[in-house]
Amino acid sequence: MRDSVRQPSGSDTMDSSRPHSARIWNYLVGGKDFYPVDAEAAERVLAVFPGMRDITFQSRAFIGRVVRHLAGEAGIRQFLDIGTGLPTQDNTHEVAQRVAPECRIVYVDNDPLVLAHARALLASSPEGACDYIDADVRDPDRILQRAADTLDFSRPVGLMLMGILGLVPDYDEARDVVRRLLDALPPGSYLGLNDGSATDPAYVEAIRRHNESSGATPYTPRTPEEITGFFDGLEMLTPGVVTCSQWRLEIAPFGTPEEVAVYGGLARKN
Repeated sequence: MRDSVRQPSGSDTMDSSRPHSARIWNYLVGGKDFYPVDAEAAERVLAVFPGMRDITFQSRAFIGRVVRHLAGEAGIRQFLDIGTGLPTQDNTHEVAQRVAPECRIVYVDNDPLVLAHARALLASSPEGACDYIDADVRDPDRILQRAADTLDFSRPVGLMLMGILGLVPDYDEARDVVRRLLDALPPGSYLGLNDGSATDPAYVEAIRRHNESSGATPYTPRTPEEITGFFDGLEMLTPGVVTCSQWRLEIAPFGTPEEVAVYGGLARKN
């Protein structure tokens, strides 16, 4: 439940009276940047679905593996990360710049708390660059226009849409967002994407209750087939769209982790 979707009134100030998806996520991953109302919303989800913490941790691990592959084997040096969320450990630029210090990263979010922390904490390596854009994921034109100040769209880009499209309830609109973003990127670019999946009834019920009671932007879990649809027209990398806990495991000393209700994948634009 990372967030880069405009909420109704109050999204342009640090509103501590309404829970926000990015701050709820920060609470779930053990961060410190949330308000009591966010903690209360997260605890209500955990009461119904304790596995929500596993989803947050497996999602973070998945993002790290995607970025390491892109900056390493794929040779990507530019990243557009939409729905940044509050800074935690191993943010996109940290993972990418450990592999290649010259990487350039643009983060996109629309929560003032997220952006304030990003500017304060997400410092680029001297060789690379980081920028931070206040924009809604449903406004690709604004995102692309602003990102062009830092990224060269004549060269391949790693587009990151992690846990964000579930905040766009209409599936066709969400697919259109992906298409419009990809249309602006050259061949050799990649799409890394994950989202909450409707594969676990307990997770779906927890999210339903969260949507009804929290006042935060509603979240829509989708089937693995719907998540796969976001990659239409791209060359999927193995193993395709799978539960994030099992996507390209690098080390599994305690055996293969159990499936979690978040699915994702990585694909190349040819």
